[in-house]
Amino acid sequence: MKKILILGIAILTLLSMKNDKPAYRLFEQNGNKTSYKDMLKDASEADIVFFGELHDNPICHWLEYELTADLYAERGKNLILGAEMFETDNQLIVNEYLAKLIKDKNFETEARLWPNYKTDYKRLLDFARDSSLAFIATNIPRRYASMVNATGFDALNTLDKNAYQFIAPLPIKYDSTLSCYADMYKMMGDSPTHATRNIACAQATKDATMAHFILQNFTKGKTFLHFNGSYHSDKFQSILWYLKQADPSLKIVTISSVEQKDLDALDKESEGLANFIIAIPETMSKTK
Repeated sequence: MKKILILGIAILTLLSMKNDKPAYRLFEQNGNKTSYKDMLKDASEADIVFFGELHDNPICHWLEYELTADLYAERGKNLILGAEMFETDNQLIVNEYLAKLIKDKNFETEARLWPNYKTDYKRLLDFARDSSLAFIATNIPRRYASMVNATGFDALNTLDKNAYQFIAPLPIKYDSTLSCYADMYKMMGDSPTHATRNIACAQATKDATMAHFILQNFTKGKTFLHFNGSYHSDKFQSILWYLKQADPSLKIVTISSVEQKDLDALDKESEGLANFIIAIPETMSKTK
């Protein structure tokens, strides 16, 4: 009778799990299921952690905050934050905000913030402010990326010398054979839209600049947690390629985010994207 009871409980448990609607599931690079605890452990032992998000996905933004808080509990003042969503020439005003020298209204009016700043990125910046952590603006000013998108890398040579403090050192290395750029180039083809065939070069300029400012603000013994669109760190390319050129010894952990219909297993095409892959239902609501 006891064995029958235990079997019945086990069957009910499995059935209830099958009928669950999880908000996300975590997988390893090879597609095996893993846990948040394992991801946190690896992240806390890394030099640099890339959280590759889907910009409009609330699960990504929630987990970014949770990982930040948990890494702070593990690493304390040895945690550094940084993000693609803030441009390098806004570092001064970011620092003024972190130091509580300026009001929210002034910061939000004068900094070039993404439309979903208040819902998705403000609390990360506020966490840094309340915890006295550095928060590094790593992305190239968008006007310079637009110049490269229009006419190529040579456009950067025409800038005033004061602009170069906000960009990776020139000339910017570029490997057009990397799939992160080659696929983008092929996708554009002869498109007549505003995004030209130089879009891959503009992307590389962003990646190189983010890598440069991550390294400029990282010191051994600390953990730098960087937030970016997943395409900037997927397949261990993009920003990572530039970091490896500068310092192959860096211990880097990457996280990617994907949406898929079923969460029981990781879709084959998502295997290999990162050390940890967050699978989220494709029906998940979006942030704006």
